[in-house]
Amino acid sequence: MIVLLDVGNSRIKLGWHHPTMGREAAVHAMALSPLTQLPDALRKWLSTLPVQPREARGVNVAGHVVAQLIEQALAESGCPIQWILPTPEHLGVRNTYDKPSQLGADRWAALLGLAGHFQDAQAPLVLATFGTATTIDTLSPDKVFKGGLILPGPALMRQSLAQGTANLPLASGATTEYPTQTLQAIATGVVAAQAGAVWRQCDIAQKYFGAAPTLCVSGGGWPEVEAEVRRMHAGLKIEFIANPVLDGLARMS
Repeated sequence: MIVLLDVGNSRIKLGWHHPTMGREAAVHAMALSPLTQLPDALRKWLSTLPVQPREARGVNVAGHVVAQLIEQALAESGCPIQWILPTPEHLGVRNTYDKPSQLGADRWAALLGLAGHFQDAQAPLVLATFGTATTIDTLSPDKVFKGGLILPGPALMRQSLAQGTANLPLASGATTEYPTQTLQAIATGVVAAQAGAVWRQCDIAQKYFGAAPTLCVSGGGWPEVEAEVRRMHAGLKIEFIANPVLDGLARMS
């Protein structure tokens, strides 16, 4: 059994893959804060697995301290981890970043997972992941990563307004076409910014490839922006992919 880890900015997603048992259907998530509790929480999860894992594969965007805590906890359980890093090409996907190694490891693994879901796709694929950061990446029909956007995720946008201004609150609430309250104005502005960035990349993909892309979406912030994205992309095929990073790690195993 191979343990799969997607270590994000605020939480870890955990799963496993077994040669004969296949991929775990459910995915476990745990918060990174407080860090002192992370090793025990990880060891407790490992103890619930149906088979003793012998190795782990993961991606980490949370820094060296978190990586060391995870490595230590896994090593104590006899399960050393290999951190996956981007390469110029893997599993039929080509990475055209100017410096391929500088692409985020989570984005690279997600692209590999995306390619696995759409191996015979004839249209371009746009993957929008709404997490702490929002990333919007484009994969060509012949599985070439063309590049993508990084912007603050919905929650981080709201937080930045609350922290960076004197009078704006930390807002949440319903969106509306013409906001007449501050909370509505912030909530609608955040959602509009997210949906607008997605529209930009889908529009560019359609013009570049001469075909409408399939928009694939993921991340905890998706429910917040879903209605506006669907409104702006009426008629476009939209697919929700729950765990593209873990899907990519499973393909590597």
